[in-house]
Amino acid sequence: GCSAPLGTPQVKSSPLRCLTLQEKLLSHSSQLAVPEIQASLVPQLARSICTQLQNFLRSKFPELPFGRLFLSGALLDGLEVLAADHIHLMLPVVLDAGLWSLISGEDTVVRDPQYWMIKRIDLGYFPRGCSPWDRFIVGRYLSSSVLNETLHKLLVASINWPAIGGLLGCAIHPVVASRELKLEVKHDQVELSITLFPVVEMEDKVLLAVPPEGLVENLWLESFYRVEVSRVKELDAGDSGARQLCLRILNGVCRSQPSLHKLGGSPVTHVILHLSDTASDWAEENLADRFQQVLEELVASLEKGVLPSYFNPKINLFSGLLEEEIDEMGFVLYRAISEPEVLLK
Repeated sequence: GCSAPLGTPQVKSSPLRCLTLQEKLLSHSSQLAVPEIQASLVPQLARSICTQLQNFLRSKFPELPFGRLFLSGALLDGLEVLAADHIHLMLPVVLDAGLWSLISGEDTVVRDPQYWMIKRIDLGYFPRGCSPWDRFIVGRYLSSSVLNETLHKLLVASINWPAIGGLLGCAIHPVVASRELKLEVKHDQVELSITLFPVVEMEDKVLLAVPPEGLVENLWLESFYRVEVSRVKELDAGDSGARQLCLRILNGVCRSQPSLHKLGGSPVTHVILHLSDTASDWAEENLADRFQQVLEELVASLEKGVLPSYFNPKINLFSGLLEEEIDEMGFVLYRAISEPEVLLK
């Protein structure tokens, strides 16, 4: 029975009441927004640079059928958090389907399902020179490295960046030492790095010219970015879910904790997609439960050293991580399972 006299409240309402994890997550999510000036200025600057680059490529290589450059990245998908300081610029390489075919990386010397090779076919009927891209062939394969080297030289030596920067009111510097095709942009109000990716879309695959370190120079990396983001959005639209909210909070955590940087973006997204197959209720009121579950799944995956891609289970999204990175991430997240709040500091 209850011994308190009637009419007196059971619990003194104290302003120091402990916030639940749910409340902390929602309050934390409201602090993740990208500053307004960055959110508007960064895409605007990147689009202007995009246009200048497109014009330059058309005049420099009129014979190469590059498609229209387009921007890509979390900022444009409403998933960017804290700061908008990087964006991807995709350069479509438009191939004649009749002259090229894909070979899975599993069937090549690298034995890696993340990569593909693009083979030039029918050389008997269509000898070298029939495709404008034949100049980038190495041993019958379209070389991502040779294409990148050509574009790197172009970015570093051929384009008048001071003039373009003057036109756009910013300073633009190509990063000479990087293997990546990178521009650093400094404006009065924002700083930004832009990475350029040649991209081939073929046989329902999106392949980026990102060859692995030092190995074979003909490899193209399969990208799932577009399909993973659209899948998360589709699922949320279907059940008014909070997957994107959960993803943004986790991206914020990975961004603000140096040891977790490499888990942000794709790995976290794929964990959420895997969980969506089993955990049915993603309504916002269950955010804390789902967040906790994602942490548990991440720890379990890190313990195994394996996180299968949602779209191709043969691909391990942790394959590029060092053992000590995996240990460090596992340690940080394992401690957070009993007290997830520590990640929100």
